[in-house]
Amino acid sequence: MIRIVEVGPRDGLQNERADIPAPAKIAFVDALSRTGVAEIEVSAFVSAKMIPRLRDAATVFKGIRRKKDVIYSALVPNMKGLDQAVAAGADKISVFTAASETFNHKNINTGIEGSLTRFRPVVRQAIKLGLPVRGYVSTAFWCAYEGRISPGIVLDLSLKLLDMGMQEVSISDTIGKATPDEVAELLDCLLPKIPAAQLAVHFHDTYGQGIANVLKSVSCGIEVVDASAGGLGGCPFAPGATGNVATQAVVTALKDAGFPIDVDVKGLTDAGKVLSPYLTAAPPASPDLTSLACATCEFFDGRHCCGRQTRLS
Repeated sequence: MIRIVEVGPRDGLQNERADIPAPAKIAFVDALSRTGVAEIEVSAFVSAKMIPRLRDAATVFKGIRRKKDVIYSALVPNMKGLDQAVAAGADKISVFTAASETFNHKNINTGIEGSLTRFRPVVRQAIKLGLPVRGYVSTAFWCAYEGRISPGIVLDLSLKLLDMGMQEVSISDTIGKATPDEVAELLDCLLPKIPAAQLAVHFHDTYGQGIANVLKSVSCGIEVVDASAGGLGGCPFAPGATGNVATQAVVTALKDAGFPIDVDVKGLTDAGKVLSPYLTAAPPASPDLTSLACATCEFFDGRHCCGRQTRLS
């Protein structure tokens, strides 16, 4: 059975221009809970100054109606974030790094090893508390700064995360440039060393390859797929490009391809309607979206979700 991790409430909304009220976010999560997704990444316990759209993470966690068969997770960057997530009742936590040295330096002012050092105590404490931990590996295929990323780098980093005690690694196509052939190449490198049960995939649809990449991944044995209802959020590096691969499209494509999945597409659409009164219809035009990147947040976004920006070289 393919498991869907719904990341819209966190990855989708962290970049949204509109200031969506907590009750609407709570209603969104509650609606998603009824769709059959296995996990919902509810929010992130991060600096309100850096990512103001998620400053109400604790309020959202407190207000949701939980279902027994759904995991409610949170992204945390440090020990303070972990403490807040634990207090809010998160079932699972996620931490993030990238397979690109430059990406890490631009985002969190340290390299790959520095990022591991920072969240190692977070992982250790989470495990001590009995919380499962996911690790995101951003820029697993391409980096806006370094270009194509070697599969060997992703393998080495993923093994380090699992050696820390993480239960799962989500391989992220952060700028949405991967092709099915590149997905197959990376999984051919990872799967002989890492069980498929410990891997997830996280695709963005910037160049329209998201669904094809999902189908290639599950054909290789991957059973956990990240997606965002309605394609919220993501990395629109090219003008007019979309962000995260849409959950509705993922579920429909998997069903049509004969993969076992029990998620209600209509329910996902209804969940998206909860937020439609608040969402920005489209990001305003930018002089050159390809020349800008977020310097603080986990995922690059031409709309500068944290208010900072860095020129790409």
